[in-house]
Amino acid sequence: MIATAPSVTALKYEQVLLDAINSAVASAIGMCGVHTHCVGVSTVPPSETGIITGLIGVHGKVTGFVTVNMAERFATKAVEGLLQDSYGALTAQVVDGLGEITNVIGGGIKAQLASTPWGFTHITVPSVIVGKGYAIAYAKGLEFLSVQYVHDDPEAIRLEDRQMQVSISLLRL
Repeated sequence: MIATAPSVTALKYEQVLLDAINSAVASAIGMCGVHTHCVGVSTVPPSETGIITGLIGVHGKVTGFVTVNMAERFATKAVEGLLQDSYGALTAQVVDGLGEITNVIGGGIKAQLASTPWGFTHITVPSVIVGKGYAIAYAKGLEFLSVQYVHDDPEAIRLEDRQMQVSISLLRL
C-alpha cells in the first residue's frame, strides 16, 4: 500500500505562532536596517541551510527553543546594520551579534505569545553554532513552525546568501 502525501492546502499550524515570529523578525531585523520578506512556512523541521545558527531555550506554559539560522552574508549584513560597523565577513563580532539578534527575536516572540496558551516566561542565554553538517534532533510531540525569509540584498547574487529561517519548537507542559 502506498501512502499519498497531504496536499499543500492541508498545511496546519497555529496562526498565533506565525504572527509572533513575523512580528519579532520584523522588529529585530528592522533594527538592523535589513529588509526581508517571508517566502515560506513549514511545520516540518527543515535542515539548517545557513552557516550560522542562534539557539535560545524557552520555558513557561511551554518548553522548547527558538532557532535563527542565516547565511554568512545575511548575518554579516544584519550585524553591520545593528552595530553600525563594517566587518565584511564572519568575525567574532558577527557571531556575538547573531546571538544578540537571536535574543531580540526570542524576546519578541515571548512578548507576542505572553497572553496565549503558548506563552513562556523565561529564555536562556543564546548559543551560536557556526558551521554546517550538524543536525538538531526534535522530540515527538513538539509543535513546530519554521518561517523562511529572504534578504532584499541587491548585491547578493546567490539565493543561499540571502536566506534566513526562524524556527520555534514548543511542547505544552
